[in-house]
Amino acid sequence: MAGIFKAYDIRGIYGQTLTEAVAEEIGRAFAAFLKARRVAVGMDMRPHSPPLFDALARGLTSQGCTVIRLGLCSTPISYFANGYLGVDGSVMITASHNPGEWNGFKLCREQAIPISGATGIQEIERMVAAKAWPPPASTPGAVTAWDALPEYVRHVQGRIRPSMRLRIVADFANAMGIQEARCFDGLLDVDPLFDTLDGTFPNHEANPLKPETLDALRRKIRTGPYAFGVAFDGDADRVGFVDERGEIVPMDLMTALIARSVLQKQKGRILYDLRSSHAVPEVIRESGGEPIMSRVGHAFIKQQMRDQGALFAGELSGHYYFRDNYFTESSAMAVLAVAELVARSGRPLSELVRPLRRYFASGEINLEVEHPQAVLAAVKRRFSDGRLFELDGVTVEYDSWWFNIRASNTEPLVRLNLEARSRDEMERRRDDVLAFLRAAGHGREANPG
Repeated sequence: MAGIFKAYDIRGIYGQTLTEAVAEEIGRAFAAFLKARRVAVGMDMRPHSPPLFDALARGLTSQGCTVIRLGLCSTPISYFANGYLGVDGSVMITASHNPGEWNGFKLCREQAIPISGATGIQEIERMVAAKAWPPPASTPGAVTAWDALPEYVRHVQGRIRPSMRLRIVADFANAMGIQEARCFDGLLDVDPLFDTLDGTFPNHEANPLKPETLDALRRKIRTGPYAFGVAFDGDADRVGFVDERGEIVPMDLMTALIARSVLQKQKGRILYDLRSSHAVPEVIRESGGEPIMSRVGHAFIKQQMRDQGALFAGELSGHYYFRDNYFTESSAMAVLAVAELVARSGRPLSELVRPLRRYFASGEINLEVEHPQAVLAAVKRRFSDGRLFELDGVTVEYDSWWFNIRASNTEPLVRLNLEARSRDEMERRRDDVLAFLRAAGHGREANPG
């Protein structure tokens, strides 16, 4: 059980750190923590998701909680079901993009509000460790079933319908994007890649953040003609894009384009994570919206969206959040919003993206350091001549370049993102900042991931 309770979810290796006995205890603790009477539970296609469901349901029902079995579904569908059914909480059984031997739980309270380490996971961990829950209910709860997919499709298609039936390629990575893409039925023509559910991921890792996982999609797109291509992660709460030429589009620039599509229908606030290109808030303003910077991490973003009534939010990792899906991710809505923009403009995706490539970014660079917080303090002293703020880590802005440095929640790492007006300046500033960080933290560059 050690180490499975993370900052944003519960995740471990099935049969080792995450067993059915532990899953049952988590079910009991979750029901007690929320004082829940009804909980919706969905699962991904991993072969051990069904036995974990059975164990989790035993724990939930033992506390008198009714379990609504959603069956196989994407994480966005589980969020939708939570809000639509008005339940007290929900659990999605998934390990997202992790390899097939992993599994886990994404937890929400009512209205699909996420439970993070700070808002409940630590307390659930304490309850499990101490076995501190009430005695079993005199009348156990029941398990019922509900297929959320038809309602989710109606929900999404009722909000976004492209004016043309574009042809796209979708790489499902043998995972839950297969269900998420049912929202495209009748609206888009989809040529699929790896569209058989298989929780062992036989073709490639389900992680569109890694460029090599997009190789098959890029090759397929180049056989054309296609409007664009998309790649889902394991539980389909993230989606990556390539344009009609097979070129990868940075996920923050996709935030800008989706925001433009959203703002064509309604003006309002749009959130973007602070690692994003400065082109993102510029496009939001140009489109009549109000850009608001957010911290990194879905729990923070979703809460800020609720607090400020934001229409949409995008994260550099490919999470796209919509007010109309209970302030949670909907990869289907993101894809349809892009299709809507391409159809309305009559221009290929590459042409829509080109004016957004205004700056040059380093990408996220991970650096192993001995004392991350000491490194952040050193950054504040060294770069005090810039415009400095601490929304998440330390961000320093100058007239022609900026950078953000954050400490990892779970590892002795700091993460650097830097952007400048020219490639030469980006590379020069990146190298200078990295050299300073290595000296300040006795660090070395780490593998991304």
